[in-house]
Amino acid sequence: MPNRRFDQPGHPPATITEYQGVRSLHLGTSWVQGAMRLSKPDAIELEYVQMMMMWLLFNDDPRQIVQLGLGSAALTKFCYHRFPHARVSAAELNPNVIAICESLFGLPPNDARLNVREMNALDFVNDPANHGKVDVLQVDLYDEEARGPVLDTPEFYRACADCLGDDGIMTANVFGDFSNYDKNLQHMELAFDAVVWLPEVHDANIVVIAFKRAPVLDFSVLYERAAAIRKQYNLPAKAWVNGLKSWMQDQQ
Repeated sequence: MPNRRFDQPGHPPATITEYQGVRSLHLGTSWVQGAMRLSKPDAIELEYVQMMMMWLLFNDDPRQIVQLGLGSAALTKFCYHRFPHARVSAAELNPNVIAICESLFGLPPNDARLNVREMNALDFVNDPANHGKVDVLQVDLYDEEARGPVLDTPEFYRACADCLGDDGIMTANVFGDFSNYDKNLQHMELAFDAVVWLPEVHDANIVVIAFKRAPVLDFSVLYERAAAIRKQYNLPAKAWVNGLKSWMQDQQ
């Protein structure tokens, strides 16, 4: 008998599997939509989700962080717990995902700093009230079929850029059919001053970092910053800098 809290009609059901101490989220299919190590519930388990934090190389004190797509709430929890001066918001369309994250993935209740909302991410980015306010935007939008990002038009990415402040940064996961990669890159480049793709990590997840205003890349500074991120947050930031460096070399 399914748990009806995670199986509201009109949306894919949210289910879990557990293997070797890791709880994984599914939307009625075998695709893993997020994961949590039970012994470290507030850590980020999946490598590509860790990579979604690479904005830390450029901003160590964000005040407004937004996730589009909640997944297993890994990014939302991490940002809420690790950045006590930041407001953290998430837009998630599927009420089953929100319910299972609250019940089985340790998502805290909303408070003065945390605002998880059941809503369409497109409505969030198109709302003028959100424009120019966000320091960090983390985009990971997939349905149960996981063929590619649910939202990937030039208009969507322009609205994402509109939400960011002058030095705002977007990280996005682009997963799915190969044709999606070039399309998403082209559409992001229309909206952002600089767009960098990092090397593919497991299961064909590719993480992109996009800048409202292109940064000056000093790799000696970035490697120092990566070491500090590793020490403070236990995230593999040196690999992110290596990825940025290889991207720059490929572009030359």
